[in-house]
Amino acid sequence: MPPNSSSAAIYSTTKTNSSSSSLQLQPFSFLWLLLFIVSLQVTILLMARAVPFYNRRTHFPNPVSDPCSSGRIFVYNLPLVFNQELLDNCHELDPWNSRCEALSNGGLGRKATGLSGVVPEELIPTWYWTDQFAMEVIYHNRILNHKCRTMEPDSATAFYIPFYAGLAVGKYLWSNYTTKDRDRYCEMILDWVRDQPYWNRSDGWDHFTTMGRITWDFRRSKNEDWGSRCIYMPGMRNITRLLIERNPWDYFDVGVPYPSGFHPRSDSDIFQWQYFVRNRQRDTLFCFAGAPRGAVKNDFRGLLLNQCMNASGLCRVVDCAGTRCSNGTSAILETFLDSDFCLQPRGDSFTRRSIFDCMVAGSIPVFFWHRTAYLQYQWFLPNDPKSYSVFIHRDEVKNGASIQSVLQRYSREEVKKMREKVIEFIPKIIYAKPENGLESIKDAFDVAIDGVLKRNKEHEQPGYKWK
Repeated sequence: MPPNSSSAAIYSTTKTNSSSSSLQLQPFSFLWLLLFIVSLQVTILLMARAVPFYNRRTHFPNPVSDPCSSGRIFVYNLPLVFNQELLDNCHELDPWNSRCEALSNGGLGRKATGLSGVVPEELIPTWYWTDQFAMEVIYHNRILNHKCRTMEPDSATAFYIPFYAGLAVGKYLWSNYTTKDRDRYCEMILDWVRDQPYWNRSDGWDHFTTMGRITWDFRRSKNEDWGSRCIYMPGMRNITRLLIERNPWDYFDVGVPYPSGFHPRSDSDIFQWQYFVRNRQRDTLFCFAGAPRGAVKNDFRGLLLNQCMNASGLCRVVDCAGTRCSNGTSAILETFLDSDFCLQPRGDSFTRRSIFDCMVAGSIPVFFWHRTAYLQYQWFLPNDPKSYSVFIHRDEVKNGASIQSVLQRYSREEVKKMREKVIEFIPKIIYAKPENGLESIKDAFDVAIDGVLKRNKEHEQPGYKWK
C-alpha cells in the first residue's frame, strides 16, 4: 500500500458512512421541518383572526367616495332686482319697521344678548336672534359656497333660482296694496326664467328655489284672498319649492325647518351643545310660549294657557302677547331648557317656528295637529313620531282631557329616551354659521340640498321622463 493509503482508506470509509448516515436522517429532518412550517401557519392564522375586522380592513385602501355623486348645482346669476336690491332696500320691506337688522349677518340677524348664565359662555357667540322669514338669504349665501356647485350648466343636475320670493311679497301682504302689486315680482322672475335654455329643456323639472314664507302666502285663488298667486302661475308648476311650511298634497312643496337662533361654528359646537342639553337639570314638566288669540272663536291657545296656569307649578308660561317674543328672547330659551315637554299648537298657520326653538333646547314637543310637523318635515325629523314627540288630538283637549295627566304617564326612562332622539336630530334642524358648512356634520341646509339632488336624479329615471 502506498504511503498514506491507510489514511485515505479511513477518510473514504468515514465519508461513505457520513453520507449514508445523512441519507438515513433526511426523512426525519424533513418531517420536523414540515411540522414546523404547518404550526407556524396555524399560529399566524390564529393571530390574524384575533385582530378586529375593522383593523384588518384598513390594510386594503377604500376608494374615495364622490361627495357630489348625487349631482351638481348650477346657480343662476339673476338680475339684482330679484335678490340683492331687496336687501339693499331692507328698510322698505315692512310697512311698519325696518327689516335691515333682521336680515343682517347673512340672514342670521343680530347677535343674541342676555344669554350669559343661560347657555355655556363659549357658545354664546353661536346664538343670534334670527328672523323666521330669513331662510332665502341663508340658503343663497350657503349655496354659493357649496362643494357641489358648478359653473358649467351642462354638468348640472339641479338649477337654483336665488329669488327672494318671501321678501318680495312681504311688503305687499298688508295695507291697501293690490293683487297686481303682490304678483309683480313673481311674474317678472318667471318671465326671466322661461327665457333660459336649461329651463326650457326640462320645463322646470330640474329647477328649485327657496320661498322663505309659508306656502299659503303664494297660493291666492281669488283676487279678494290673501297673498300672491305665485305658485299657480305658468312656469312655477314643476319647480321644486323649499318653504318653511308646505302644502302636504303638493309634491313640489318641500317643508324645511324654520331658522332658529342656534348657528354652530363647528362640529365641536354641536357636540358641546348636545352634551349641555342632555345633562340639563329640568325642573318643569311642560311649558307653553305663546299668546292667546282673543279675536279667534274657541281659541285653542287659550285652552292651553289655562291648563298650563292651573298645573300647580308643573307648567311654565311665556306670555308672547304683542311682539315680546319676536325672533326669540332669553326667557323663551331658558323655559325650553328647563322643561321636559313644550306645547306646540298650530300658529297663524299649521306650523310655527317655536317647534324648532323647543327641540334645539332638548325639550320634547307636544303636537295637537298632524300637519304641524308630521306632514311637513319628513327629511329632517325621525320617521316614528312617537320616538321624539307626544300627540294629543285637539278635540280631546277641547273635551276636557288633562295635558298634565297625559304627560305624567311617561316614565323618566321614556322621557330620557325621547329626549335623546330629539338631541340626535338637532343637527338636522339648525343652520350652521360657516358659509361652506360644518366639517363632517350635515345641517338642515345640507339635508335639504341633498334631498333636492336625489329627487332630480329620480326625475332622470324612465318613469319621470320629462324630455
